[in-house]
Amino acid sequence: MTLTTPTMLTLARIVLVPVFVVAFFLPFDSVNVLCTALFGLAAVTDWLDGWLARRLGQTSAFGAFLDPVADKLMVAAALVLLVESDPTPWIGVPAVVIIGREIAISALREWMAQIGSRATVAVSWIGKFKTFAQMAALMLLLYREPLFGIPARECGIGLLVVAAVLTLWSMCVYLAAAWRAMKNNRHPA
Repeated sequence: MTLTTPTMLTLARIVLVPVFVVAFFLPFDSVNVLCTALFGLAAVTDWLDGWLARRLGQTSAFGAFLDPVADKLMVAAALVLLVESDPTPWIGVPAVVIIGREIAISALREWMAQIGSRATVAVSWIGKFKTFAQMAALMLLLYREPLFGIPARECGIGLLVVAAVLTLWSMCVYLAAAWRAMKNNRHPA
C-alpha cells in the first residue's frame, strides 16, 4: 500500500490528537488559543485530505476507513476535555449524544457493510450540517474568551446543542435507511 498525500494528512490528524490533549493541560494563559488553533488545523486537514483525494484521484479504501476514525478521535477528545473542564449539562449531555451517536453509527455502518448495504448509510447533507455546527461549537468552546465582543462560550454551547439535535436527526435518518435495507435484504428462513 502506497501512502498518498491525503492519507498522510489523515495520519497527521491522528498524531495531532495526543498533542492536542497535552496542550489542553499546559499551564499558560494562552493555552485556549493554542488548543483552538490545533483543533482548527485538524478541521482544515479533514477538509483538505478529502478534497485532495478527489482532486488527485487518490481515494482509497484505507483512506475512506481512516478519515472518519481521525475525525471521531479528535472530536471525542475535545468533547471529553471540555466536559472535564466545564462540567455542565449544556456541554455534558450534547457530548454524550454526539459520542454515543458516533459509536452507534460506526457499528451500524460496519454491520451494513457486512450485509452488502454500506451505501445506504453514507454521509447525508444533515451529517454535513451537523459536522459544521459541531466543529464551530468546539472551536468556540475551546477558545472560551469573548471574540470580537461575541461571547464565545455561550455561542459554542448553543451550537453544540444544535449539533446534538442534528446528530440525533441524522442518526434517525441512518437508522431508517438501514431498516429499509434490512427489510429489503431479508431472506426467507
